[in-house]
Amino acid sequence: MSSKNPDPLHGVTLEQILLHMVENYGWEYMGEQVQINCFTHDPSIKSSLKFLRKTPWARAKVEALYVFLKRYEVDK
Repeated sequence: MSSKNPDPLHGVTLEQILLHMVENYGWEYMGEQVQINCFTHDPSIKSSLKFLRKTPWARAKVEALYVFLKRYEVDK
């Protein structure tokens, strides 16, 4: 019997989330959706990871955007 975890973030690292979003949507789009400097001013994966790991509210917004976009990708 196999049970699928209903949490869309289960097993996905923050780095994987950022890499997926940058590859598919780009920094500009991410900066428009979640207005934080690490997305809008000289963005990089490293600086974004550092900021998001220290800032729970920003991480929550990025994770929510990721979940929303993944659902949209599935519906296409």
